[in-house]
Amino acid sequence: MQPGLTEFIRAMPKVELHVHFEGAVQPQTLLRLARKNGIQLPADTVDGIRQWYAFTDFPHFVEIYLQISDCIRTPDDIELLAREFLQGQAAQNIRYSEVTYTPSTHYKQKGLAFGDQLAAINRARDWAEAELGVSMALITDIDRSNSTLETAMMVADWAVSGHGNGVVALGLGGYEPGYPAGKFAPAFQRAHEAGMPCVLHAGETGGADSIWDALQTGQSVRIGHGVRCLEDPALVTELRDRQIPLEVSPTSNVCLGVFDSLETHALPRLLSEGLYVTLNSDDPPMFNTTLTDEYLKSAQTFGWDVGQVEQLVLNALRASFLPRSVKANMEREFYADFARLRREYLVTP
Repeated sequence: MQPGLTEFIRAMPKVELHVHFEGAVQPQTLLRLARKNGIQLPADTVDGIRQWYAFTDFPHFVEIYLQISDCIRTPDDIELLAREFLQGQAAQNIRYSEVTYTPSTHYKQKGLAFGDQLAAINRARDWAEAELGVSMALITDIDRSNSTLETAMMVADWAVSGHGNGVVALGLGGYEPGYPAGKFAPAFQRAHEAGMPCVLHAGETGGADSIWDALQTGQSVRIGHGVRCLEDPALVTELRDRQIPLEVSPTSNVCLGVFDSLETHALPRLLSEGLYVTLNSDDPPMFNTTLTDEYLKSAQTFGWDVGQVEQLVLNALRASFLPRSVKANMEREFYADFARLRREYLVTP
């Protein structure tokens, strides 16, 4: 890599658009919650939980996700997790995060009202903005493989009720095959009628058809993952012409078997095709990664220079749902930080 780029990446300001709240729970935190709430986990040590976290396949991922959710019992638990998540983001200088959150799981499992869930997260958000100088917002998502249309409509109503109070979009996540976005079309329509954007996962466990479905049925303004768009040249043209942002999570894609290795990942081709790419961590402890790691590994593997790295950071900021004036101010701050960090870390001829 370019000399000094590792230090630059670690220190640079960042924005993350695709990270799951429950999927970001650290092993030590999960153990604390399990012991507090009397939940039996497959392991009772941090190392044991890390080994259990190690991704094997999508069903294993779902098993872990549901166990994590089961350990979250109260609004105080949710606030604790949100605070610890934000501390982890602050440690990476991730100034702003849009976090995919699945409230229906906690409602179904424990009967936690959405209003109580959101209030707990907002307490953590207020604390982090005041104490850490970082912020987050929620993409309230529908779990496509575990939701009826009735549940999806309920989640859409929750998202609309929280719009402007910590919620910025309605999402759709989960296993794609057999669960098309069209199944939940009325939920997306409800969000659109209320002026709320939708962001759907597509093109990860499903192919190009799933991305078309997200665009046409969900009117998705960004695509969660989207890496399999390359299977359809017409779709590539559509995404490029409209500059629909793709929320790319390389390590997650490798763990899921979408690509055999980081070296064979489609990321360089996505960029060469002129697509709008952002870099993300998805479920960081489950994939043994962080957003910082995603930048470091990708820069090393694909030979990026500082300009490419900075562009991806700015892509994420510009594709966020922050108010236009806030984005403009933050972009000025980022440019100033980039210039300072270039002088501090990068070796110049």
